[in-house]
Amino acid sequence: MSDENAQRPYKLAVVATHPIQYQSPWFRAMAADPRLDLHVFFGHNATATDQAGAGFGVEFKWDVPLLEGYPYAFLRNVARRPSVATFSGIDTPEVAEVIRRGGYDAVLVNGWNHKSSWQAIVACWRSKTKVMVRGDSHLRTARSSLKKVLKALPYRAFIPRFDACLAVGIWSREYYIHYGARPDRVFVVPHVVNESRWCAEAARLQPLRLELRRQWGLGERSTVYVFAGKLIAKKRVRDFICALQRAANSGAAIEGLVVGDGPLRSECETLVSSGRVPVRFTGFLNQSEIAKAYIAADMLVLPSDGGETWGLVVNEAMCCGRPCIVSDQVGCGPDLVQSGQTGAVFPLGDVDALAKLMVAFAGDEKLLQQMGIRCRQLMHGCSVQTAVDGVVAALAALQTGAQP
Repeated sequence: MSDENAQRPYKLAVVATHPIQYQSPWFRAMAADPRLDLHVFFGHNATATDQAGAGFGVEFKWDVPLLEGYPYAFLRNVARRPSVATFSGIDTPEVAEVIRRGGYDAVLVNGWNHKSSWQAIVACWRSKTKVMVRGDSHLRTARSSLKKVLKALPYRAFIPRFDACLAVGIWSREYYIHYGARPDRVFVVPHVVNESRWCAEAARLQPLRLELRRQWGLGERSTVYVFAGKLIAKKRVRDFICALQRAANSGAAIEGLVVGDGPLRSECETLVSSGRVPVRFTGFLNQSEIAKAYIAADMLVLPSDGGETWGLVVNEAMCCGRPCIVSDQVGCGPDLVQSGQTGAVFPLGDVDALAKLMVAFAGDEKLLQQMGIRCRQLMHGCSVQTAVDGVVAALAALQTGAQP
């Protein structure tokens, strides 16, 4: 910034697909930060039917405020079939004029999986507006050799053109650098949840732990493992059920709680009933309800494949003081899951290894409590403000005048 503008806040536009429960606290915090002059532009307003089609399995509206506390606008989506699930489902040509006339110091685009995102990126290039792109892709996601080859040239062409790459963690930083981003133009803006709200809710619910267990038919003294997420293939909920069955068959007092809905629910319920697996299903729980499941449980299990580019349920559970077991393909693993400290990591698809971890932790109340304390401490350093500071650091670097 020039001397006369030294105290002026950075004028920042954010281009996002649609209101998302995890992003709204971040947007509110950026809007409240005196270093930023924020405006958010959405490409689509997801309906209850859209949510069901995205894998949740039921129609619903989020019961936490998504559009409060920050300035926003919905761009006109001219897609023939509006949807957040397809590339062409968000088509907002007017974003080019918004960026050209906006006088923004930078535009932050969340990913590049929709036409709207590319309309914004190209508009930035044409108007010589700084563009920052945030993503959580990592190199562990399974891809065929052909797809890797086909991606290599175009990705190495466009990623280095971004003025700043905003990585959510260790693996996404590696991803950007792999495709040619300059290391000094990669900034960590972590995936976060509203840590203060989750911690407060956990403290409120903790005295009700036994009552919550009774509500779902769980034993008072059992070690309870919870799975939370859409019941879709990449989440590998069947691995969770099979591992829990083997762990329970060892004689340990172990039970499971499956939170969520989706296309695999019927199959999972059949697997539980036919194998007499000690697992309960809660169905879909909205944001104001899901903390109850974490408090009723002792550990979260996320057995997903590499399509789980982060896994924000891990953030949620850790804010509630619950350690986590994740597969070695889950994106947040290197950043959040420290073996024996905040949880454990097992090889993707290795049901026996997962079952052994369940047995090892079962009944060790002291260890679970110690890990829970470390989880909360870790989440204090992974707050919404951390994500805001990462954006400001990137903007400050862009104002130095150095070219990527």
